[in-house]
Amino acid sequence: MLKKIFILVIPMVFLACTAKEELGSKNKPIQFALVPGQDSAVLIENGKSLETWIQRQTGLYVKMQVPVNFIAVVESLGSQRVDVAIMNPFGYLLAHEKYGAQAFLMGVNRGHSEYWGQIITRDPKIRKLADLNGKKFAFVDPASTSGYVLPAKLLKDANVKLGEAIFAGKHDSVVTMVYQGRVDAGATYHTLPEDGVPQDARRLVIRQFPDVYDQVRILAKTSSVPSDPVVFRKDFPEEMRKKIVEALKSFPSTPEGEKALKNLYHLTGFKDCTDKDYNHVRQILLDIGKNVQDLVK
Repeated sequence: MLKKIFILVIPMVFLACTAKEELGSKNKPIQFALVPGQDSAVLIENGKSLETWIQRQTGLYVKMQVPVNFIAVVESLGSQRVDVAIMNPFGYLLAHEKYGAQAFLMGVNRGHSEYWGQIITRDPKIRKLADLNGKKFAFVDPASTSGYVLPAKLLKDANVKLGEAIFAGKHDSVVTMVYQGRVDAGATYHTLPEDGVPQDARRLVIRQFPDVYDQVRILAKTSSVPSDPVVFRKDFPEEMRKKIVEALKSFPSTPEGEKALKNLYHLTGFKDCTDKDYNHVRQILLDIGKNVQDLVK
């Protein structure tokens, strides 16, 4: 009888101990998601540097993760499987609308807090947007700002009717498909050149395809939107948030942090922001006849 009681008590004691683990402890780290815009291995490798930095600066344990797609980040914030995320603007709007998530930081790239979408092609016969009528086209993800929503608006405004549209999942996958001729054109993010060298999504595949800048050209660029936000789930502890915000701001102060942040999302730093900074993005959604949740239907 005593043996049976002992067997029953041990699991109860274990559950009681794990329930008492505080968020940010070694056994219950803060879950930090990185939106999967490029190769997951690159995100995880550089995310580890950010993970270590936050722990050193705040004493809080953080675990980086790369969800399978853009919407998985949104849903994980809603279910509290993710506490903090660096995500794309439209993904943030969905997380804010559905689950009350809040943006507190915005990415900065060499003083700029905006970026664009772009349409790329390798086909010499495609010289203007109208030439895309009836063509096979690759977008990134239904909730990708630069890889779907912005170029979709551009194509709609130009009255372009694509022949076939597919979702490749990541920006580097779109570039690869265009380079290999598997699609006629595609949509990715665009950032400003640096010292005359292009810094848009084509750079993600430069090692695999050294001539990508020569072979794949930019057909058109979209309007700009605010940079990617750092988003916290609803009811995340305020004191912890403040510590993480300050740690993120100081991350690029070291050579390792500067390099990691650039590799992650081609950013040079972060600045404070609020939800109001993304009102312009909401208007774009209205302009293309959608609301935020329509993106995932």
